[in-house]
Amino acid sequence: MKFLTYINENNQEPGFGFKYDDLIINIRKAAEWIHQDIGDNKFLTIPKNLITTLEDWDNYFPVLKEMEEIIQTGDTSKFSKPELEVKILPPVMNPPAFRDFYAFEQHVRSARKLRGLDMHPDWFKIAIFYFSNPNCCYGHGQEIPYPSNTTELDFELEFAIIIGNGGSNLKANQAEKVIAGYTILNDWSSRNLQREEMPLSLGPAKGKDFASSFGPYMVTPDELDDAWDDNGKLHLRMTCHVNGKLISDGNTNDLYHSFGDMIERASMNTKLMPGEYIGSGTVGTGCILELRPENTGGWIQKGDTVTLEVERLGKLENKIV
Repeated sequence: MKFLTYINENNQEPGFGFKYDDLIINIRKAAEWIHQDIGDNKFLTIPKNLITTLEDWDNYFPVLKEMEEIIQTGDTSKFSKPELEVKILPPVMNPPAFRDFYAFEQHVRSARKLRGLDMHPDWFKIAIFYFSNPNCCYGHGQEIPYPSNTTELDFELEFAIIIGNGGSNLKANQAEKVIAGYTILNDWSSRNLQREEMPLSLGPAKGKDFASSFGPYMVTPDELDDAWDDNGKLHLRMTCHVNGKLISDGNTNDLYHSFGDMIERASMNTKLMPGEYIGSGTVGTGCILELRPENTGGWIQKGDTVTLEVERLGKLENKIV
């Protein structure tokens, strides 16, 4: 299933829904229709937002799957809107935390080479991450304010997982138990601010914490069962277009550290909470820093539209203003 958080043009209260063909099903209204039509009230217990639903994901997800089957027999106009008529927000609007990893080898090699550094041998042993700002999350179609004190604005083409029930001190082979779904991530970056900070051995901080885009959906793992290759890697094409021009082209199967490895590292001595985002890091060729601005037409400017697309996960597009 593809879940999302959204608002209607005339309704500022965020809705919780799922995608069905070209429609967005309002889960609350669908639950009321089922209750009235067939007398089943268990769907009324589904929370009004995704993050609360994730707190008991193992119990609610089967109920939502059953709802998806039932609504196919009804008049969906009573509890749906065309997707083009809603404004999509981040799947989880205010996550408890957002960790972003550094797990694609090609990107790491290229980024370090630009700083005159070889690959650090410990990178292959440790899935490393930093904490970003959970309070600056944007969704598909939302405008991103150009950050102040920035002369070199960059995108980063990534994908992410959203934590379901959570847990502490998890092992890599337990990962699938806590992954509620996958989404696209754009880790916007102010390269000149980042360059000021990183030599001081702490960060990134202000170079990263002004905006992160997520969406458009949280795609549940069962939707991707046939996208895994023989080596146990997810095989999805990842692209970025700037103003319609293809800039980046990579694949999720180039991930060196698996999300299982990331979950094991992230949950060590702490508890992962429902609704947390865990980012993959930038795919190879997935940013201007790596490709160099002279080869891409320059850094991102006001008025530019950046479109990230990951096969099966959807399209995440934002305009810089």
